[in-house]
This record gives sequence, structure tokens and C-alpha cells, in this order.
Amino acid sequence: MSDKLVQILEGNTFVVSDDRGDIEASRTDPTGLFSFDTRFLSQWVLTINGQRLTALSTDDLNYFQARFFLVPGGGTVYLDATLSVIRERDVAPDGFHEEIRVLNHENQAADLHIRLDAGGDFADLFEVKDALQKKGSYQARVAGNSLALGYHRDTYERETWISATTPAAVDETGLSFRVTVPPHGEWSTELDIVATASATDELTGKPVGIRGRGRREVHRDMARGLEKWLERAPTVECDWKAVERIYRRCMTDLAALRFSTQTMPGRALPAAGLPWFMTIFGRDSIFTSLQALPFTSELASTTLLALAERQGVRIDDFREEDPGRILHEMRYGELTAFEERPHSPYYGNADATPLYVVLLDEYERWTGDTKLVRDLERAARAALNWIDEYADLQGNGYVSYQRRNEQTGLENQCWKDSWDSISYRNGDLPGFPRATCELQGYAYDAKMRGARLARHVWRDPAYGDRLEKEAADLKRRFNRDFWVADGGYFAAALDTDGRQVDSLTSNIGHLLWSGIVEKSKARAIARHLLGPQLFSGWGVRTLAEGEARFNPIGYHVGTVWPFDNSFIAWGLRRYGFKEEAACIVAGVMAAAEVFDGRLPEAFGGYRRSSTRYPVQYPTACSPQAWSTGAPLLLLRAGLGLEPDGDHLIVDPALPLRFGHVEILDVPGRWKRIDACGRGHVDTDRVILAR
Repeated sequence: MSDKLVQILEGNTFVVSDDRGDIEASRTDPTGLFSFDTRFLSQWVLTINGQRLTALSTDDLNYFQARFFLVPGGGTVYLDATLSVIRERDVAPDGFHEEIRVLNHENQAADLHIRLDAGGDFADLFEVKDALQKKGSYQARVAGNSLALGYHRDTYERETWISATTPAAVDETGLSFRVTVPPHGEWSTELDIVATASATDELTGKPVGIRGRGRREVHRDMARGLEKWLERAPTVECDWKAVERIYRRCMTDLAALRFSTQTMPGRALPAAGLPWFMTIFGRDSIFTSLQALPFTSELASTTLLALAERQGVRIDDFREEDPGRILHEMRYGELTAFEERPHSPYYGNADATPLYVVLLDEYERWTGDTKLVRDLERAARAALNWIDEYADLQGNGYVSYQRRNEQTGLENQCWKDSWDSISYRNGDLPGFPRATCELQGYAYDAKMRGARLARHVWRDPAYGDRLEKEAADLKRRFNRDFWVADGGYFAAALDTDGRQVDSLTSNIGHLLWSGIVEKSKARAIARHLLGPQLFSGWGVRTLAEGEARFNPIGYHVGTVWPFDNSFIAWGLRRYGFKEEAACIVAGVMAAAEVFDGRLPEAFGGYRRSSTRYPVQYPTACSPQAWSTGAPLLLLRAGLGLEPDGDHLIVDPALPLRFGHVEILDVPGRWKRIDACGRGHVDTDRVILAR
């Protein structure tokens, strides 16, 4: 299979193929047609007269459509092709549509055997990730001029229907066309691939889908929807043109990652990322909505409603559910259906619940939408109650976590959720429960923001006073207990004995944007964030160089995460460190330019002086929601955008390279307003020295 992958998506449905348009998925390979966490098509290979095709070029027309230019054969330096093939594919909520055109460039007719081999393994996405075996049975049958691939396990059924618009010989492994293409002529066919949970139309016996409406009409609607989404967004103009390209890519990818839940059709929140996380994620959806607020509030409002709808209401150890807890992840596949995974939904995180209140308050500050805040008062109060009643596992007043589902639950339930992400300086791992530092910042911020909403929207000043007092007490204790005196920074966590997990991490930047850091300690934190141990020149590393577990390509132990850096920059601005924030803006945006405007989930934490370009992390999701949102929050931080009542404060501190920057028609409670600034911070002396 070709190394280059081409992906198109629409909501929870996506297609990943090689650059020929072919799909040859192994058990652990995330290629194929996926919908609602199931792979409906694992083989889709085009041949002509028994030959595979070679890719000349591939056009990503937009996020839901791709075009492949191909010729038969391969393996030579130069292909003197007498045939060429154009393969155009577009995805829809229930599958994909493909048009194949074969062009004959010779003076004589071409007799061709065109074949599409098809197969479906119906793997649950978790089975692909973990290389698990299937437990059900497969069927393949010819139904008229269609091929139906099926999978059955007890009452769980899934089918893939494949049909063509021209006569085909259909068998249980694919479709064949025997055609004669005239001299300098053309032959074409169109194919529909429909993913279904076996719901069929009573009259036709075929799967219920959108084909009755017409695929072309559906895709015209999708194209118009993307156009309207971009038209509603502010316009960004910048002397450094890369910023404009990065911004447009961000807004287009955000449109692609929009996901409508089954209970709220027509409203969209951001799914976490392709290929593994095209579903609701509490933490990721909240962070992405925060990043996007200066550009669109639509994602935030839907995220708040969708998460409230699924907020925890009982004690359930399998799903790690508590009353008031905000979900971590929602899944729809086979393993969830048979409760072999707890994701319907799964609640195993310790940060989404306080972050929910943070988003609710920030949303109101930007939009003035007090109605939604009143409607969600019960959900917000339940979230605030969870912090004290269910998250304080050790009775010490700190949010901590320890999984209750020992078989399939997550060990680390902070945003750095890999197994080795939280360690002491010497590399040892602490036991559980763990109270990571940023969780305390989120809890502090939630209480302070909850206090504001209680006074100004919920008309409960006594509740506001109580929350503010609790926040002040948390801040005082935190600055005492987490401060690593001999290093001048905050510990990554407290362990089960209350000892400091004393590694130096990027988590300290999250403390700044939450506001929990005492002003007397803030400058030391800013120095560390821009110091050579943490700052690579491209961004802040997740773990400092020199720590025992540091690895520049380790998932959470030395890579640079754009999302992480965007919130660090925002935090630096909150404490008045404008130039330091501008350095992070410059580093990450330079990386975004190298990555053609699409920042990956993470990239290597090598020193910038050692790498001409940022080093790609090998298995990063792309596009990934909070990486897609990172440039938006970086622009906010660089321009110093902050809502203040019915006004928008603009306080620019931009890198010199940006030149003049304008964001036109910034939406908010002020309706629309323009924000502009000029780059004047010389960031090169810091970032190029790394």
C-alpha cells in the first residue's frame, strides 16, 4: 500500500485510503470506511486487466471530497500510459459515492476488465486499535445488481451495500465490468457504498439511506454548508500571508470535525480527531470550544448542551460515572453494545467537569447569552458539587483520580492520559490516587467563574460568596503544597502520600490560564516555560529536557502539543507576560506553516537548532480538534482579545514577523467588531536560540 493516506469525512463517517483511492486494511490499520465507530469497508481495490494503478496526483477538493488521477501499471521510472483513470470520491453521513472514469488515449479501442474487489471486516474501532479478534459471523450475498456485505452477532447487525449505475457482474467479493472504450473515448460508472445497521426499505429491500434524496443534492448542501460556515467566520488579514492560510485551514478543519449527536440534529460540536476520535469527547470538545470562541460560539453552545444531556446521574464503577460528572468519551460500536468497553458513555476523566463550568462562563462573557446559562444552572451546580463531593478522593481538598474500572478504564485521567505521563524527576511513577497540578487550577477557575455566574445570572449571591471563599482557600493551600522550592516551579502532582511528584512539566502553564498561581510565583513559572529545558523553539515540551523520562518523541514525555501551547500562551497573557506569550505564538505558528497550516496532535520536542523543521510525531491524529483550534487561541493571545462587558479589549503583543494583523467582524455580545495590531515583539532572539 502507498504510504500517503487520503482522508475525507463528514461527521462520524470517514474514509481513509491510500493515494490511489484503494483500501487494504489490516487488523491494526486505520484505513477503510468508518461510521459510528465501525469499519464497514476494509477492502476496496481497483484493477484494470488485473493490474493495480499508479497515482499521478491526488486533489483534496475539500474535507468531504477527493479526486485521484491514476494510470495502470507501475514500477518503472516512466509510465507511457495509453489509459488514464480519474476516480472521484465524496463522503456522506451514511457512506460514500464514487465515480470512476476511464479515458482511452489511443487510436484504437481498448477492451478492458475493470474490477473492484470489496470486503468488510466490520471491526469496532477499539478492535482496530487493540488488534482484537471478531466474535460474530460474516455474510456476503448478491442482491440483484448490488453486493451486500454483512456481520452478525446476536442482535447486533451491520451491513454494507455496494451498487453501480452501469451493468456489472456482481459476486460475493466485488464487482466486475467488461467494457470496450472507443478510440479517444471514455467510459464511466458511479458507485454507492452505504453503511447501515440493517434497516431496509420495505418496497425496495435496499438499505435506508440518503440515496432517495440524491447524492449530488446532499453534496451540494454540504458544499453550501461549508461556504456559509466560512462566510460567518471573521476575516483574518495579515502581512505574513502564512497566517491567513493557517486560519482558513483551521476553520475548514473545524467544519470537517463538526459532529451532530443523534439527539440534536442540526447542531454541531467538535469531535476530537481523525481517525481514532471521531466522537464526543468531553475534555477535547470543551477545550476546542474555548479556543474557537472569538471566531464562533456555535461549537460552545452545542458542546454545553450535549454534555449536560449526558451528565452523570448515578454511581457506576464500570463507566466510572458519578452524579454531576461530565463524560469523557461516547462510543457506538460493537464492544460498547456488548459492554466489553464502558463507553456508552465513559466518564473516566477528572478535568472535563470543572472545565464545563469554565466554558459556560467564558461562553456567557463572549455572547451575553444568559438564557443558556440559566437553562444549564442545574448542570453547572452539579458539576461544581462533583469537585468537592466525588473528586476529593483523599479528603485533602484536592481533585485526584484513581480508576474504578480496573480492566478497561484509563489509568491517567488528566489530559496527559498515557501510562508514563506523570513521573518523579528520577523517572519513577507515583501510585494512585494522583492529584495533578492543573486539575487544581481547573477546580479553582470553575469555582471563581461559578461565583460570577451565581451573582450575575443565577441571582444567588450567597452561593457565589461560598464558591469564592472555597476558591481562595484552594489557591492558598495549592501554592503552599505544590511549590517545589528548590526548583522554583509547581510539582506535576501530589502522590497518594501527599508527596510532590517533582518533575518539571508543561502543566505549569495551565496553572497560569486558570489563575491559581500567586503573583509572586508567576515570573518564575514564565521563566521556566521559556527556558531551554521546556521551550524547544517550536513550542513548550510536555516534559522538560533533563528529566529522567524525557523523550522528544514520547507521547506526553517530551513532545510539543499545539493545544497545550495555546493555553500556555493565553495564561502568560493573563499574568502580563506579553513577550513570552508572543514567543510561543511565533514558534507554534512557524510550525503550522511547515505543516501546511494543519498542526498535528503533537510533534517532536527536539531543539530547534537541531532540526530545520519540526519533527512529525509518528501516530498523531490529523486533523485533531484542539490542535486545529490552537492557532485561533494563539491569535487571541497575540492580539490580547478579552471581553469586558459589552466591549472587546484589544491589547496586541504580536511577533515582529506578523506585521499588520486584522481580525474583521469578531462576533460577540457587541455584535461585530474589528480587532487589529502590528507585530513589534522580537521573538527571534528567544526561539532561534533554542
